Amino acid sequence: MKYFIAANWKMNKTIAETREFLRNFSPAVEKVTDVDIVIAPPFTALAAASDEIQDTNIQLAAQDIFWEEKGAYTGEISPRMLLEAGCRHVIIGHSERRQYFSEEDAIVNRKIKAAKKAGLGVIFCVGESLEEREAGKTFDVIKREIESGLAEIDPENLVVAYEPIWAIGTGKTATNEQAQEVHAYIRKILGNLYGNKAEDIRILYGGSVTPDNVDSLMACKDVNGALVGGASLKPESFARIVCFKKEN
Repeated sequence: MKYFIAANWKMNKTIAETREFLRNFSPAVEKVTDVDIVIAPPFTALAAASDEIQDTNIQLAAQDIFWEEKGAYTGEISPRMLLEAGCRHVIIGHSERRQYFSEEDAIVNRKIKAAKKAGLGVIFCVGESLEEREAGKTFDVIKREIESGLAEIDPENLVVAYEPIWAIGTGKTATNEQAQEVHAYIRKILGNLYGNKAEDIRILYGGSVTPDNVDSLMACKDVNGALVGGASLKPESFARIVCFKKEN
């Protein structure tokens, strides 16, 4: 199984900064063949990023999507618009969307259906808060988000990202054992939904991945990649993550 490592830049980088990043980053990863390398810049920089990654091994993702094809939805972006901008993937269900924009599981499901219908790959995010973890509800939250978010969704071109909310942007990270435990549980729930096809779904870890912890995280059995936030904003840092050291 090929690894999948994606950079989620969130609300960072201008068009000029995006071009500069990619001109430094692309040569550093040009020989990587065993990782799907994905960049998710802000909407405003998608076209510039698409231009910069032509003829490279880097793929483009959007950070969000709307479920309608067109219409009176001020501020929204349709699947067709993302495709035209050069996107191959889209992040859906990120905890910041759920927290700040009240995106419930039903909305996440509608977005996933729209993305899949358009032929976009989906990076589907799930994860628990610190309060939920301390209350012993981690598995309950994960199960609900997966079963609701993936209702009537086929597993083709689907990636699941586990993002422990308590570890995002905090400098904290789950231990390898904690990450593997939740990833194995996600695999189990996916197996209930998809049978043997669940073995082909890549599960990413998305809680403060850095050059310092990526090697050990990627060695976990059910960790098939990473969704990287802050550590993806510098080309040398993200290149080190993409070029993580594999176990022999």
